[in-house]
Amino acid sequence: MDGKRVLVTGGAGFIGSNLSNYLAESNDVIALDNGYLGTPKNLAEGVEYVDADVLDEDLPTDVDVVIHLAALSSRQMLEENPREGARVNIEGFVNVVEQARADGCETFVYASTSSAYGSRTEPSPEDMDLEAATGYDASMLGRERYAEYYNAFYDDLTLAGTRFFSVYQGYGGNEEHKGEYANTISQFADKIANGESPVLWGDGSQTRDFTHVSDIVRGLETVADNELVGVYNLGTGEPYSFNEMVEMINGELGTDVEPEYEPIPLENYVHDTCADISKIREATGWEPEITFEEGVGMVCEQYQ
Repeated sequence: MDGKRVLVTGGAGFIGSNLSNYLAESNDVIALDNGYLGTPKNLAEGVEYVDADVLDEDLPTDVDVVIHLAALSSRQMLEENPREGARVNIEGFVNVVEQARADGCETFVYASTSSAYGSRTEPSPEDMDLEAATGYDASMLGRERYAEYYNAFYDDLTLAGTRFFSVYQGYGGNEEHKGEYANTISQFADKIANGESPVLWGDGSQTRDFTHVSDIVRGLETVADNELVGVYNLGTGEPYSFNEMVEMINGELGTDVEPEYEPIPLENYVHDTCADISKIREATGWEPEITFEEGVGMVCEQYQ
C-alpha cells in the first residue's frame, strides 16, 4: 500500500494505532476512535485523528481502504454490556460498510476473532466448524456472516476478515493503556519486572499462539493490498504455555519470580490456541517474522 487514503476504525487503540502509524509512512491515514479503548497519544504526528463512533452518521469513509478494528474486544466487555457490544460489533460494522460502499470505497478489511475455534492444541484452519461460546464470539461471527452477504451480492467492494491470535507488544509500546485487557505477556512482564508474582489460572499449562503486533500490522496491510475475500488467520502456528512464558521473562530480566496459581474461574475457558496460517501464506506469501523468544525480549527491553 502506497499513496492510498486509508481509514482505520479503532485507530487510536493498541493494534489500530500501530497500524495507523505504520501505514502513515506512505499513505494518507485517518484514525477514527471514540476514546473508549484508544487514546490519540498513541498516534504519530502524520496521522489524522477523528473523534467519532462507528455508530455515527457521516463517517470519513471517502477513502480507498477501510480497515475496521473498532469493537468491544473481549468476552468480559460483552458480558458486562451485551446490548452495547452487539450494537458496536455488528451494527457498527454494517454502518461502516454501508457508508464505505456509498462513498465508493473498494477494499474493506475487518477484525474478527480466533476465540470461536474454542480450545485446540492442533492448528485451527479457517474452514473448521466454529462455536459462539460467548457473546463476543457471536458478535464477531455476525460480522463474518454479514461480510459473506456483501461479498455475494455486491461487486463494488471486497471484504476480508482477519482472526487474530493473542496479539502483544508490551507496555513499552501502545498497549499499556489497555490495563486489564492487555495481553498476558505484557501484564506478566510488568509484574515480574517489579518483583510481583503473576497469577496463572490452573496449572499454567494453557497455551497461546502469541503473535507480535508488528506481524499483525503487516498481515492487515497484506490482506488489504491483495484485496482478499473471505476470512484469514493471523498467527504464528507455534504456541507456548504460560509457564514457559514466565520462565522466558525471568530469563530475559535476570529475575527469579515464581508465579501464583489459582483455579480457573470461567466456564468455556479457552485452554489452548494455535493458528493454521497456510491459507494466508498461500494467498499472499505472508509469514510472521518475530519469534516468541525475540518478542519476549522486545517486551522486556524497557525494564533493562
